[in-house]
Amino acid sequence: MPRNRKGKRGGNSSKGRNGVRGESGVSDDDLASEVLSHYSSASESASVIEEGTGEVVDEQTAQEETEDKLKQCIDNLMDKSAKTRLAALESLRLAFSSRVLYEFLLERRFTISDCLERSLKKGGGEEQAAAATVCALLCMQLGGGVEGEEGFKMLCPILSSILIDSFASLSARQSCARALGMCCYVSASDDAEDLLKSIGHLESVFVGAYPLGDGTLPSVKAGIPALHSAALQSWALLCTLCPASRINTILNHHMPRLHACLESSEVNFRIAVGETIALLYELGRDIDQEFEYEDCDALCDSLKNLATDGNKHRAKNDRRKQRSIFREVLHYIENEDFTEEKIQFGIEAIYIDGWMRRRIYDAFKEVLESGVRHHLQVRRTNFYNNRHILRDIFGLGPPLILDASVKASKISRTERHLFNSAAFKARTKLRNKVRDKRADVM
Repeated sequence: MPRNRKGKRGGNSSKGRNGVRGESGVSDDDLASEVLSHYSSASESASVIEEGTGEVVDEQTAQEETEDKLKQCIDNLMDKSAKTRLAALESLRLAFSSRVLYEFLLERRFTISDCLERSLKKGGGEEQAAAATVCALLCMQLGGGVEGEEGFKMLCPILSSILIDSFASLSARQSCARALGMCCYVSASDDAEDLLKSIGHLESVFVGAYPLGDGTLPSVKAGIPALHSAALQSWALLCTLCPASRINTILNHHMPRLHACLESSEVNFRIAVGETIALLYELGRDIDQEFEYEDCDALCDSLKNLATDGNKHRAKNDRRKQRSIFREVLHYIENEDFTEEKIQFGIEAIYIDGWMRRRIYDAFKEVLESGVRHHLQVRRTNFYNNRHILRDIFGLGPPLILDASVKASKISRTERHLFNSAAFKARTKLRNKVRDKRADVM
């Protein structure tokens, strides 16, 4: 049957704070609160024109005030107090997830990268985890150009080192797993060597959940399944960048082992495994429409059991979530059926109509949290020539400038969907050519 080809990148288908006072007499609590307040108010004012009055809030002034606060946060990253550095990292996390700050970060990227590297090398587990998250956000802000690649080259070695260090904090390792996957996806997707290294580091972590020689699953201590899930999901994200030759190797080696991991006692890890199996199936079908896992019948039986699991010793919400996910996975493997999800933001929308696209969107959502829609959101002003990495990945084009005429000419859902589908197919075709060129290297 004819199917839409899914590309590797997108589509349309979509804290610690303290009361230490510095020289200015403003506590870190106050600074973080003020920064967040600026992002919230600026985000709200940047979305639409005031109803009835047509008055526009001065976004440029709000941007300048926000940048003044950010400069103080960057200075605080070099403070001797761990609490002060943690508060600064939290403020930067809020800032980077709430606004597009490419121009501001461009001339400060080396300073920030140096500070993040210092926190990753010398900070405690909590600081390392926070710094890793900010690393991912920084790479997203800088995008896939030379600047983002420079940041990735600088931060990738320390992220990888913490990830594979069995003595490091589990929360730090988990955060590094997500950051490594995101940074590599955004900044190093055209570098086969960096891509392979990152895939290998992530793989070395989650294979700890694979069955032992006798076929039984290993016993792991508390917290490890969450790390395995994070590494597996980041690995799956990077698999969407691999050429066909590499995908065939991945399918042959990992599908039987992932199948065995469906018997894991940890519900969230089982779900991560199930979604990864569906994604790999989609990648296989993208190469060969007739692709089928050699032990497909047994796999479907396992999926059916999980889709109807009624064990009372599992939490009710866990059972409901598991059944829902595995019904979707089963339907896709048996019938190539995927329930499309619409992500609406302003007058635009993206359509999640495949497992690859869902993994890409979920990966960004895990890092950006509630800010994901802001990074997709239409904007009514364009004082800055910002890069919008998320809009680029999902094929949305430059941010829209909203005015009354745009509102009046709002197109129908069907027209938007057809337009977005055409744009995504063209983008996928181009990216697949690039992916094929990497095959000889990998």
